[in-house]
Amino acid sequence: MSNESELTPRDAGTLNPRDAGVRRAALVPAVDIVEDKSGVTVWADLPGVPKDKLEVKVQDGNLSIEGEAVVPMPEGLNVTHLEVRAPRYARAFSISSDLDTSKIDASLQDGVLTLRIPRREAALPRRIEVRAG
Repeated sequence: MSNESELTPRDAGTLNPRDAGVRRAALVPAVDIVEDKSGVTVWADLPGVPKDKLEVKVQDGNLSIEGEAVVPMPEGLNVTHLEVRAPRYARAFSISSDLDTSKIDASLQDGVLTLRIPRREAALPRRIEVRAG
């Protein structure tokens, strides 16, 4: 996997319809990636992002993570001025063809997105029997 992420303006319309057409900068979430012989595990820190405001997509060998944090407002509060917006997160990676993107397992817990991407069967290491003589 290679990191292709930077602070980038994104069209916010995909996750929040009221922001349609508005360009907003996206924060790059901190990510830990561990590779072992069976695949890759990705942990992305997305504080405040609920499951319904999170998009994880795989297309053409690229993995993208986008999410929008939710800032809870007390019921009945009428906001007339707001300077701090809920942050948007975006990160993208290139994925090796050795990984099986059809079997990605994703979970979100306590603001941490965990993705487990297994290796394709053909890419798993295997022992070759050597005959003597």
